[in-house]
Amino acid sequence: MRRPWIVPSVLNADPARLADEVARLDAAGIDAIQWDVMDGHFVPNLTFGSAFIAACRGVTSVPYEAHLMIEEPERWIQEYVDAGCETVIVHPEASIHLHRTLQEIRRLGARAGVALNPHTPLEAIRHVMASIDHLLIMTVNPGFGGQAYIAEMEPKIAEARRMIDATGRDIPLEVDGGISAETIGAAGAAGADTFVVGSALFRHPDGIAACVAECRASLASAGPRGEAVQQISAIGGGK
Repeated sequence: MRRPWIVPSVLNADPARLADEVARLDAAGIDAIQWDVMDGHFVPNLTFGSAFIAACRGVTSVPYEAHLMIEEPERWIQEYVDAGCETVIVHPEASIHLHRTLQEIRRLGARAGVALNPHTPLEAIRHVMASIDHLLIMTVNPGFGGQAYIAEMEPKIAEARRMIDATGRDIPLEVDGGISAETIGAAGAAGADTFVVGSALFRHPDGIAACVAECRASLASAGPRGEAVQQISAIGGGK
């Protein structure tokens, strides 16, 4: 089992002080940073272009993830790789030729990631698993920060864990949406090992570092992952 990663989303950061916010996240001991790229079409919001990401790349050496919540993501992969994103995550709902898109991400030297919306079944990626380096299960509907964690996604996380384990490869299983010290343990017990934390970080009364510490403590105190996956399967989560 890989070491759990805490990955802040900068969606709730102060847009006027992005570089300072990135430096603050780095100082809190996080493992990577996710950039939520939204186009106002695939999701009803507009956020960061590649220029913002590139401008902040020199502030930290932690890995960057570009989560492309955009239509036709294949048109923009090069820009986000050039901006310094080591992982580029796309949605099968937005990419007609998903296999080709994943291969292009890899060709450009980045890790190829896929994100699945809550309603999208794992069957959508079953036949491209060999081309996936990173799998993200959305635990909210994408487009806005501050949404409530959808606990009904835990059986899906457990099934995704089994799919990954069957490959024998080290593919991070990430969850994104409503993750906090209160919800992270359940997501981890279901099988996730990488956790996008957004609004909970920036709204914590004691600051970012305190939230990171609380999330790590919650993960440490959660039940063994294997047992939890078996329990979820027993109540109808698995196939």
